[in-house]
Amino acid sequence: MAAEYFVTLEKIIEFHKLEVVYLPKNAGEIKIKTSEINRPGIVLTGYTDYFDPLRIQILGWTELGFMLNMSDDERNKALGFWLGLKPAAAVITRGLEIPEYFIDACREYEVPLLKTDEDTSPFLAAMIENLNKELAPRITRHGVLVEVYGEGVLITGESGAGKSEAAIELIKRGHRLIADDAVEIRKISDNTLMGNSPSNIRHFVELRGIGIIDARRIFGMGAVKLSEKIDMVIQLEAWDSTKAYDRLGLDNEYANILGVRVPAMTVPITPGRNLAVIVETAAMNNRQKKMGYNAAKDLMISLGMEDINPEDREVDIWQN
Repeated sequence: MAAEYFVTLEKIIEFHKLEVVYLPKNAGEIKIKTSEINRPGIVLTGYTDYFDPLRIQILGWTELGFMLNMSDDERNKALGFWLGLKPAAAVITRGLEIPEYFIDACREYEVPLLKTDEDTSPFLAAMIENLNKELAPRITRHGVLVEVYGEGVLITGESGAGKSEAAIELIKRGHRLIADDAVEIRKISDNTLMGNSPSNIRHFVELRGIGIIDARRIFGMGAVKLSEKIDMVIQLEAWDSTKAYDRLGLDNEYANILGVRVPAMTVPITPGRNLAVIVETAAMNNRQKKMGYNAAKDLMISLGMEDINPEDREVDIWQN
């Protein structure tokens, strides 16, 4: 059974700085379970097929103007028909004055009523974006997430592989830490993953032989970040002399995380290898590929071997 996620109306009010006009109960007890938003214009005419009462309802000039042109009986019937379906909440945009009959109807049917000064379309877009993040499918996995040259790099591998040490070295080199040990990964769109740290361990790093440190307090606010898009995965593993490691980078390795394909690579660990420099180079190379240049392909072309076809290969980054 799929996990059901929700965000409280209290958190939405706080994030969007909404004015509370009426609440039937504590906003922290009201759960919003869908990122879909509805403008109830057609519902006010009596058509309720496909109407989802779990959605937040947004009303602007169009909806209020439509009701203003109704007779009192038509308006009361339309409001009763709509609010009787118990929508999650109603938000009036543009700072419009809310008619008393509308406030009374929300009180009668116990529907939360909120208000914002923002224009309808920008507010609608901002709320959908926020709800997509809050209600996104998610998993928590062992690893380290760092931002390197603007690229979100997820470093995985067995305990003791050197992930945290690499993260500290990257911080010293001017990059930023998002999460150590546990990374919460959210799928905020069909092709975008966002990573962050669980709040109870945020900014903490475990270093064997030293213990727990607070990266924000030691290195400053510029060394940490709350969340970052995951652009690539680097898996660290002990060097295996029987294994053939990729030396050209022609093949396209990727990790499948929540159904999203993310570029991935496996880096073998041996004494003396500077993991921080390797991660920096990998991040810059990945960025270069996204901008349309592949050094390995360019080399093959210069050697007259442009007929080589790269393979797509999925790697299991949490096999251990």
